[in-house]
Amino acid sequence: MANFDKPVNGKGSKVSLRPDGAFVLTDVDGFTVWETNTTSTDVQMAELLDNGNLVLKNSSGRILWQSFDFPTDTLVPQQPFTKSKKLVSRLGNGSYAAGYFSFFFDSDNVLKLIYEGPDISSLYWPSVYKNVIQNGRTSYNSTRIAVLDDMGRFSSSDRLRFDASDLGFGIKRRLTIDYDGNLRLYSLNHTTGLWKITWEAVLQLCHVHGICGRNGICVNTPTPKCSCLPEYEMTDPSNWNKGCRPRFNMSCSPSEKMKFQEIPDMNFFGYDIYTLTNNSLNSCKKQCMENCQCVAFNYRLTGEGKCHLKFARLDGFQSPKLKVTTYLKVPLSVETSEYIVLNRTNLTCSSRVPKPLPEPFSSKYAAKAKRVRWDYLYWFAATIGATVMIFIVSSLWFLFKKRDVPAVVEEGYRVIVGQFRKFSYSELKKATNNFREEVGKGASGVVFKGVLADERAVAVKKLEDAFLTEEAFWAEVSTIRRINHMNLRDRNNPEFSRIRGTKGYIAPEWALNLPVTAKVDVYSYGVVILELVKGIRLSNWVSEDGVEQETEMTKFIRVFKSKIQSDKAAWIEDEWTRD
Repeated sequence: MANFDKPVNGKGSKVSLRPDGAFVLTDVDGFTVWETNTTSTDVQMAELLDNGNLVLKNSSGRILWQSFDFPTDTLVPQQPFTKSKKLVSRLGNGSYAAGYFSFFFDSDNVLKLIYEGPDISSLYWPSVYKNVIQNGRTSYNSTRIAVLDDMGRFSSSDRLRFDASDLGFGIKRRLTIDYDGNLRLYSLNHTTGLWKITWEAVLQLCHVHGICGRNGICVNTPTPKCSCLPEYEMTDPSNWNKGCRPRFNMSCSPSEKMKFQEIPDMNFFGYDIYTLTNNSLNSCKKQCMENCQCVAFNYRLTGEGKCHLKFARLDGFQSPKLKVTTYLKVPLSVETSEYIVLNRTNLTCSSRVPKPLPEPFSSKYAAKAKRVRWDYLYWFAATIGATVMIFIVSSLWFLFKKRDVPAVVEEGYRVIVGQFRKFSYSELKKATNNFREEVGKGASGVVFKGVLADERAVAVKKLEDAFLTEEAFWAEVSTIRRINHMNLRDRNNPEFSRIRGTKGYIAPEWALNLPVTAKVDVYSYGVVILELVKGIRLSNWVSEDGVEQETEMTKFIRVFKSKIQSDKAAWIEDEWTRD
């Protein structure tokens, strides 16, 4: 696509190869919209290659110009992507004008995604809260080249690697930066003729900066929904990238009295003037009120007394998992209203209360009907929960009272159902000596050594910031989703040849060096089912005279087998007696 922002007439425009070697696109009126820089060269032909590359060749077959050197929003397999190139998104769905999102090699030689709005630019992938090494990249390269191969594997000189979930030959693929700012790998389904996503860079779209524009708020539900801040309205009802505009005038005049609008569970990422720590909420309000540049501030509810003063309101994100409250600076004369997020629309939200629909009931009664529907859901959930609890209690009563289960079995059941307990933060802090001894570290947090009150040694994982943890969690889910089953794995990976599992749950095939199949998981599942039915932990070792003899599982099988043989012998004897 050569003419992002200069669409031509769909009837009458044409592409032609002129005698002087120029390849041109002309509109219906003959005006040249675009042309190659190949005039006065030995151009003999234009050819579309099987890999999708449009080329101009001379008489000897040498390529003088190729479309692969001028990507727009898409890369195809074997199309080199270098430091001088950039993928630019479309402006919107159905619009081919240049948008605000780009995929490119930055000055540190690392591939990145950036939002380049009308007045603000903001990097958002890879994570801006981690350095190059923590993001699994390297800046120690000077080639700045990346390519997607025919198998569906993408590799880059900055060590970015990812694979299509349907890795293999014979599938048409494309890597596109979509109008919503996400970079996605697509595969073509030849049966349906539709493209399906086989990899994507950002798993939660609200983490894409600028997706709702300035003064806009994004909510994952799980698809992204946009809304304007209180007392703001959409700048362009057809384009959320342009954000929202205030319905009031705001100035830094000393005579202009200001106040704060509180919005819970919301954060504006970036654009900090500075950060304050060990400050009260009133102190943060005072600092922002006295700073003309400050238009809002975030206050963390984690006991740190930390607030971030903001000079811009872009990349707003709302989630009940955020322990952050945002305070907007607005004129005292503005009547602040309740913050409303319309989650039922697809990126078409507004802070204004909608007008009554042309139906026989107003929005007031619609809201009431909505509450009634939720009430029904709550009652339905409560009824189901009560039914399940009654069933469980009845089953336990039947097991323990009607069948005269031995006391040791009943006690074993109590051990199983009571082996998990919830620890408070203060208990874990005390057990780890204020998280002193670090024994490991992962993407989601740090692991510390701890000792409980009963002198048991434990490992305690302390999660990082909830926003980062959620992102890391979804990254792990995406990775697991792409793992193939061992019967499908056509790889000989020695990592999976070793015995893995907990003693008592692993199948006999491991110990007897027999061929391992998917049935080993069925065995482990069966052990868990037996534990639930028997009310004892079958993986525990039983002892006689203080010496461990065998596991409960072994004892159970031995007793059960003996009973079967006894019953079989009794049956045979009974049959002989009848004869």
